[in-house]
Amino acid sequence: MKILVTFSRIFVAALFLFSGFIKLNDPLGFSYKLQEYFGEGVLNLEFLIPFALLISVFLVIFEIILGVTLLLGYLSKFTVWSLLLMILFFTFLTFYSAYFNKVTDCGCFGDAVPLTPWESFTKDLILLVFILILFFGRKYITPLQPLTAHKWIVFASFTACLGFAYYVLMHLPALDFRAYKEGTNIQAGMEVPEGAPEAVFEYLWKFNVNGEEKIITTGGDYPKVEGDFIEVETKTVEEGYEPPIHDFSIEKGGEDYTAKFLEKENVIIIVTYNLSKSETEGFHAIKKITDKAKSQGYEVIGLTASMPEDIAKKQEQFGLEFDFYTTDETALKTIIRSNPGVMKLKKGTIIEKLHWNDAGKIDL
Repeated sequence: MKILVTFSRIFVAALFLFSGFIKLNDPLGFSYKLQEYFGEGVLNLEFLIPFALLISVFLVIFEIILGVTLLLGYLSKFTVWSLLLMILFFTFLTFYSAYFNKVTDCGCFGDAVPLTPWESFTKDLILLVFILILFFGRKYITPLQPLTAHKWIVFASFTACLGFAYYVLMHLPALDFRAYKEGTNIQAGMEVPEGAPEAVFEYLWKFNVNGEEKIITTGGDYPKVEGDFIEVETKTVEEGYEPPIHDFSIEKGGEDYTAKFLEKENVIIIVTYNLSKSETEGFHAIKKITDKAKSQGYEVIGLTASMPEDIAKKQEQFGLEFDFYTTDETALKTIIRSNPGVMKLKKGTIIEKLHWNDAGKIDL
């Protein structure tokens, strides 16, 4: 039992430290995932959405601190109870998400290790088993020496986590695991390789036949049935290949300008997924850098999911002398963790991405 507890202690602590660090590297991304869980149709806790970022920072730091205290053997009773309650909650959450297909990625390991809902649930079940071993065998969790250093190690870990969280929020994630990282060619990221598996769907056709409902399943063809059609339900039997970048487009007035801008030599893109939620201070920095870029021959555009009236208001307020185009909000949130943020493209390849705090550092 002592050997089993020791192994479980190291395994659980390592997993919590890894998972916590990955999310602490991108707390804004984790807050977007929490907003999905809090949203209507999932947990229906919309009143928590404004606090999603604060909750995300608290949760990931708490996750890391639990990993540290478990390794040290510090406050073992508090640690194992906290681990058990956390894993029970997240096991329920991932099962609910998987069974009802509410959130397609739990965000457990951020963008570093994407997991399907059922993979997330399986991972939590395995963790639950190891945490139960720790819970019932906590008398075998022997503290590391020296005991007097424990509280200082925990305090130093907490301080370091706070400092790191502040840094990545004021700049950008230190490690970028997303499809839009620097060096990526957007056009190449949208391509589907030849011979890639295609999605397989099942169609459940519902008819009223002589007063009775009848369901006929096909692979897509409309069934030959003598009756009144009611509805059709589509189920995914097998997932097809999805390119890393699959929701990026640059549109305006019903026209697609994606290819045009991805072929240009030098483009500066101001990314702001929602102008009404953008940081006002950021546009002072954006105004300076975009004016400078235009004077040096760069093509400058903005990408947003906001309405035309919000765009016009922001342009007038800050004297922005570039046009805004429409892009999917989720894609913009994925591209850069800054609202607004700056991205430099060269023939579709991402050369630089900067938080508005660092906009003046861009290499023109």
